[in-house]
Amino acid sequence: MTVLFTGVLLPLTVFIVLVDAIGEGKPLPVDTALLMWMQARASPALDGFFVVVSRFGYEWGVIPLDLLLVAGLLWRRRWRDAAFAATALAGAALLNLGSKQLFQRVRPDLWESIAPESTFSFPSGHAMGAMALALTLVLLAWPTRWRHLVVLFAVVFVALVGISRVYLGVHFPSDILAGWCAALAWVLGMHLLMYRWRRSGPDG
Repeated sequence: MTVLFTGVLLPLTVFIVLVDAIGEGKPLPVDTALLMWMQARASPALDGFFVVVSRFGYEWGVIPLDLLLVAGLLWRRRWRDAAFAATALAGAALLNLGSKQLFQRVRPDLWESIAPESTFSFPSGHAMGAMALALTLVLLAWPTRWRHLVVLFAVVFVALVGISRVYLGVHFPSDILAGWCAALAWVLGMHLLMYRWRRSGPDG
């Protein structure tokens, strides 16, 4: 029940609150303030760093790792884990595409981005994809001795990808938070659904 509340219901509640807050189509005051705070700290070195991080948050990192993770689990005949990973990762991507079309939030235009985007803004696909991958890895690694290292990687990776999108001016901070919440609820919900029988079985 604790996992269900904190990992699924609470993120969903936050997501719904954000949807309501952006309903008028205007940037939230905190969104604008954080974007301008980030822009004030821009530098050529940070420009290059966050462009690379942003690309690893999608085409250079998340997408290849998604495919490698599912393929590796299939190769090792871990059928249930492979099904969970495929459902969690592909489902998160489809949910993001659907949500963008549903809410159609225009991206920030406070300055000309060095890495412009043309799709809708809410929720962030990079944030959602990074969180879905990171959380899937954490859940798969949790029974092993590697869990602490994977959790550290997950936290750093998800945070950097989210920050990179705000730094580049292509997402509002609320887009990032919404992406994280949606991915948390989806991946943990799938994990609870697909592994529930193990926890309730005779072996715990």
